[in-house]
Amino acid sequence: MDYQNTLKYLYESVPMFQQVGKEAYKPGLETTQKLDEYFGHPHQQFKTIHIAGTNGKGSCSHTIAAVLQSAGYRVGLFTSPHLVDFRERIRVNGEMAPEEYVVDFVEKHRPFFEPLQPSFFELTTAMAFRYFADRKVDVAVIEVGMGGRLDCTNIIRPDLCVITNIGLDHTQYLGGTLEKIAEEKAGIIKEGVPVVIGRARGAVKKVFSAKAEEMNAPITYTKQTAAGNDVAIYSYPELQKERNSFYEMTRQGLEMFKMLQDKHRKNEKSLEKLLSTFNLDNALRAMDRILDKRKSAIKLSNNHFQDGIFLELTGLYQVENGFTILTALDELVKMGYHISPKNYFEGFSNVCELTGLMGRWQKVYSYPDIICDTGHNVDGIKYICKQLEAIRANDGKKIHIVFGMVNDKDISGVLKILPKDATYYFTKASVKRALPENELQELARKAGLKGNTYPTVVEAVQAAKKDCPPKDFIFVGGSSFIVADLLANRDTLDLY
Repeated sequence: MDYQNTLKYLYESVPMFQQVGKEAYKPGLETTQKLDEYFGHPHQQFKTIHIAGTNGKGSCSHTIAAVLQSAGYRVGLFTSPHLVDFRERIRVNGEMAPEEYVVDFVEKHRPFFEPLQPSFFELTTAMAFRYFADRKVDVAVIEVGMGGRLDCTNIIRPDLCVITNIGLDHTQYLGGTLEKIAEEKAGIIKEGVPVVIGRARGAVKKVFSAKAEEMNAPITYTKQTAAGNDVAIYSYPELQKERNSFYEMTRQGLEMFKMLQDKHRKNEKSLEKLLSTFNLDNALRAMDRILDKRKSAIKLSNNHFQDGIFLELTGLYQVENGFTILTALDELVKMGYHISPKNYFEGFSNVCELTGLMGRWQKVYSYPDIICDTGHNVDGIKYICKQLEAIRANDGKKIHIVFGMVNDKDISGVLKILPKDATYYFTKASVKRALPENELQELARKAGLKGNTYPTVVEAVQAAKKDCPPKDFIFVGGSSFIVADLLANRDTLDLY
């Protein structure tokens, strides 16, 4: 078989949640453990970091991987779902697994796994772990597929667990309350393994604290609003001004350093260390990397990075993710991982290039701006709505929204919070789980939203581009699969 026929075999022979939903959901670790034994327990050959959560786990996984890559580690990265190419799920130092590896893996091991009837995710997880061992990675960042306790990634014993946040998603599988979902995600907490929590309050926080105590696991809650924490969001022109300001600060600092150096030669090393604590040079390089891509940026400041660290991921939800990532990296440093401030700056400012991350407030067109985002539940969409409102209010742009969802989400809950004054283009993704565009339009009408229907994402985006003046704004989202169809048709739509 060639690569395309191998994928066809995988998609048709093993049930794939991405395509069909609940029919492919297979909780429990029995099949995973049989696969793991057959492949020689490959996950025991490298260090791991395990990341769960309702939202943000993909961004956190990619950014942590980017920082570790910048620090010189050989890093495996396992995430889901993919957007364009299956191999996005399995990367080493940002490079996707070769097509030949996927083909050879399936052909060689079919006689063993076919009788087991694994799910698509069980087989993909086994492939990823074997690939990381074969490529001799130092550490692999492993994103949970769904939940945690019964997820097939949960056979690893990581150096660190991270749980980003808890929201209502996949309730038919994980439970209908935040506490029940937290219990499932807390299932990744291992005996004696440190765990970082991104956001948790009230009953959810009690669930995590109780589980950590039961497992003798040191637990750290990210201080999202601690003293010393600060956030600034820069448009591309604003970032240019900030860069010039930093350059002037750096120039003055170097002049002062040279003057002190001339006077106090014997203290030369301590003076170098003093200057380096300000991270001005690292910040300049980070801003230059982002500006070279003509992107906007978020600057996060805390006690370790008082002058700020720059993120190229600029969805508002990345503020919470960013502080969670900083907390997680601090824990890794305490364990002996060698990560310098320079590595933080490079990883945060260059995560997309280093790891291949797509679909997070990603700009794909200018005049008009077209932004896509994979947010797909109430917790994620509310941040997108805040950002769209800021664009409308601050920039005076009219908002056009290409929107579609899958049929097992809280559709009414999402539609209820979408902006009423936007123009909608209701569509459906090319997966079986996609909600038909006419049904979505009717539900949206009841929520006070108006727009026309289009049978494909391509047709919806083409209509939006035709209707939207260059000065206004198009958002494409509602589902990872809507974004996947957009990115898969970049050439047809003349996107970049």
